Amino acid sequence: MTESTDAEPRPGDLVNRHKLPTRIWHWINAIAIVILLMSGLTIFNAHPRLYWGSYGANYDPAWLQIGGEGERGYLQVGDWQVTTTGVLGRWRDSEGNISTRAFPSWSTIPGFYSLATGRLWHFFFAWIFALGWIAFLVTSLWNRHVQRDLAPRKSELSPRHIWHDIKQHARLRFPTGAAALKYNILQKASYIGVIFVLIPLMILTGLTMSPTMDAAWPWLLDIFGGRQSARSIHFICAMLLVLFILVHLVMVVLAGSLNEVRSMITGRFRLPGKRNAEPPAQPATEAAE
Repeated sequence: MTESTDAEPRPGDLVNRHKLPTRIWHWINAIAIVILLMSGLTIFNAHPRLYWGSYGANYDPAWLQIGGEGERGYLQVGDWQVTTTGVLGRWRDSEGNISTRAFPSWSTIPGFYSLATGRLWHFFFAWIFALGWIAFLVTSLWNRHVQRDLAPRKSELSPRHIWHDIKQHARLRFPTGAAALKYNILQKASYIGVIFVLIPLMILTGLTMSPTMDAAWPWLLDIFGGRQSARSIHFICAMLLVLFILVHLVMVVLAGSLNEVRSMITGRFRLPGKRNAEPPAQPATEAAE
């Protein structure tokens, strides 16, 4: 089907969806976030314990820790503990050797333990991540992408509307036609949460863990309650970002991965029609032939 020239596009039409700045930021972010997460796990492996406050060491009470105990690996959050042997805390590498580091080598950059190398990867891509976010934010405010596409309307904030969208998502009922070009309230809330909450928190807490930045901006320590608290918030935000990415990928597959990925590469999106719809009845002249 050719592109629609009508004011209101119809199912099956190929339309513009994502502007170039959004597409560029999306793919730069995709690469940067993967490398940041994997190199961050290398850094975490150096001391797989999290604390609240200004200080934390081996004998201080940790609110989260991943470790090995004898033949067993475990994850502990507060007083709750679960066995994670083979996944976290105690696992075998590709050569069959037993390791007691928190996260396995396949999930880290580099694929072997090197705190110095992990920090180099992490710090380099952290600047790419932060500068990309700033550029995207400025561009999206200037071209009104945030105000036009992400800011929720008053009617969308009603409990009835939110509950309706939750039920539609739970039933995997995706919008069709021109409605597929607009974000629903759940998408808007998740994107706003990531762009204006998670990413700024990750950047600021990352800066707070730097002694150089603490000397230049000591107020960062006051905001987050100490370096160890900043490290904990940084880890929590990273895990929430992983959860967002997993849900995002699942929804892309369910909505039609080819169409969704193409729209993020070329900007062109084919408007979906109703799924499992009955084929239209043939005209009488055709049926008689």
